[in-house]
Amino acid sequence: MRRALLAILVAATVTPALAQDKTVNMKVSLWLPSAHPLVPSTQAWAADIEKASGGTIKMTVFPSEQLGKAFDHYDMARDGIADVTYVSPGYQPGRFPIIAAGNLPFVFADPKKGVLALNAWYRKYAATEMKDTHFCFAFMHEPGALHGKKKILLPTDLNGVKVRPAQSSIGEMVKLFGGTNVQASAPESRDALERGVADEITFPWGSLMLFGIDKVVRYHMDVPLYTTMFTYNINLNTYNSLSPAQKTVIDDHCTAEWAAKINDPWADFEANGRLKLKSMEGHEVYPLTDQELGEWKKAVKPLHDSWAGAVKKAGGDPVTIDAELQAALKKYGAGI
Repeated sequence: MRRALLAILVAATVTPALAQDKTVNMKVSLWLPSAHPLVPSTQAWAADIEKASGGTIKMTVFPSEQLGKAFDHYDMARDGIADVTYVSPGYQPGRFPIIAAGNLPFVFADPKKGVLALNAWYRKYAATEMKDTHFCFAFMHEPGALHGKKKILLPTDLNGVKVRPAQSSIGEMVKLFGGTNVQASAPESRDALERGVADEITFPWGSLMLFGIDKVVRYHMDVPLYTTMFTYNINLNTYNSLSPAQKTVIDDHCTAEWAAKINDPWADFEANGRLKLKSMEGHEVYPLTDQELGEWKKAVKPLHDSWAGAVKKAGGDPVTIDAELQAALKKYGAGI
């Protein structure tokens, strides 16, 4: 009797439009391992979409690069290899110059506030910069740092050092300071360090242990050096084929609030990783002096000029775009 009543109540919450819709099965591709906190939060997001759609939108989450390599995830959404993909725009230098502003060093200090600022700022630009997919939302990890086999204190210490950068803006920083970039996705990074192909890596704290990178590095610079921007992108044909009611469900789940729900458990995971590394034997988590930090902030200024040039080349107005980003950072208290 109770089950029958529950079924009636559930049915009553489904709009007539959704009740008439055909069932759509969508593949969600993540290149992170199953143990990563983004996986269960994405599964919860998918489950809520299914519930809100009255069961007419069913999503299956595929972690661990099951459907394709990390570097390919934007094109996988564009080409329909997956219906929704987890994209790191910074994996493809020059392709997404506007969102690259968030990848510059010393921009975001707080990922939870940062998610709100990022979506408020970038959404209107995503409509053109990522026009061959349907942009859902953007988010970021807890500020990452430099980890490696050598204690790096000043930008000049990177001269001649092989570094796996988190994304293209950090790659530019490495070159600016005389280092050599080693291209490797997150899942490939431990192997690069273990084989000596790379000496240092920029990476968030908790994920360092999740990917086993803590086994091959010892020194950890304790500063909020950078964040990496990520997006969820939907195949255009998949989105356009949805009914109006189903599109509304997707739109209601492609908000800054949902980006925060996806992101916040990851932010906590990374922050806890920093605390854990501090207590681990064989690891040195070291701060910089005010003078050393000042040297870093001064040395990375040319990267902003390079970003502005790339935006201008793509037809954008870097002065306006940067002013809007700074305003969003101030509004949400997310900046450094």
